[in-house]
Amino acid sequence: MISTVLSWLFLVSFIVLTIGGNVLVCLAVGLSRRLRRIANCFIVSLAVTDLLLGLLVLPLSATLELRSGHWPLGGTLCNVYVSLDVMLCTASILTLLAISVVRYLAISAPLCYPRRVTPPRVALAITTIWVTSLAMSFLPIHLGWNTADFRVQNLDWGIWDEVEEGRTCRFEWHNNYVLLDAFGTFYLPLLVMCGMYHRVFQIARKQVRRIRAATPSFAPTASAAATVREHKATVTLAAVLGAFIICWFPYYTFFACMGIGAETNPPTTAHSVVLWLGYFNSAVNPILYPALNRDFRRAYGELMCCRGPWWRRMSTTIRVSLQKRVPLSSEHIDTHLTNGHTDTLPKDNQPEGKSLTLQKTNGSTIADQTSSSDLPLGLLTVKTADDLQGEVVFLQTRDGLHQQAEL
Repeated sequence: MISTVLSWLFLVSFIVLTIGGNVLVCLAVGLSRRLRRIANCFIVSLAVTDLLLGLLVLPLSATLELRSGHWPLGGTLCNVYVSLDVMLCTASILTLLAISVVRYLAISAPLCYPRRVTPPRVALAITTIWVTSLAMSFLPIHLGWNTADFRVQNLDWGIWDEVEEGRTCRFEWHNNYVLLDAFGTFYLPLLVMCGMYHRVFQIARKQVRRIRAATPSFAPTASAAATVREHKATVTLAAVLGAFIICWFPYYTFFACMGIGAETNPPTTAHSVVLWLGYFNSAVNPILYPALNRDFRRAYGELMCCRGPWWRRMSTTIRVSLQKRVPLSSEHIDTHLTNGHTDTLPKDNQPEGKSLTLQKTNGSTIADQTSSSDLPLGLLTVKTADDLQGEVVFLQTRDGLHQQAEL
């Protein structure tokens, strides 16, 4: 009795943690302008995958565990449950593969990255991932491709029949299906991802050495800061991939060995251990993001305390650190964004008759002012506060001054 209660408490807590954590990830990316980047759409897609697992699959898996494998909802719903489980796991793998491709493009070809990773292409990639996952899970199971005689599993019994006949919700494994599923949707994508991240870290090391050799430590350029930022994001996502491998590799290895050995009834305890270890990955991802990424930590803190830039859009105060290359000096000033529309800079930071350009690290111009402008010298107009998205922008004047601004 006590063990049953403890099992219930553990499983319910695990499910609540999985659901709550992934809801937090979605809110953080959606509400924080620092995280509202096109590449983070894949992180949201991964969080939605884990969220659906927590809502649709984990409660039923917990029911199976607590009822010793007995399934009270009939064979048809059993097949739907198994299909959802396979679909969400496949979607996670393909999303991680897409993330590794995006990271490779961001590090290896940063100048071409904005042209290659566009909102339409990201939307198409995410749609393709979900459609492919849906097809690779529901079609084989509901057409009988996963069984030896191509018979659809679990259709010869109805609701509550397992009480009388000892029916259990089983996922039947056939050699050909196991090889195709395990190697096509796990091992092969895993090899590709590991190879791409290995190449990414090789390129990153070369870039860091080049930056250190060409840039004085006291005057980092905006491009250098952007490169470091991309490297930190790569480390975070590589850790997410590592957690996925640790959690799901035992299950797929067990799955492949049982299928190749024609074991239709795998050991119950071993199967439960490797399966729930895989499920654990859905709960650990929302913990990894804030542990390794400062922007996620900040967004989580703002969400938990019900405070942040999305709660007070009318006025925002930021501190900007300006560093000049020529002459070598540095100073700190405060700027104030009123209603998200203007950024006031001291006149002595913009020589008379010169122009001042505010740019993001990706090179896009946020605002441009010349002495012929109708605006008073030193007043720089931007479209909205969201134009200052990211931590680093830089100011460039026509007289050769390059000033880095860290927000």
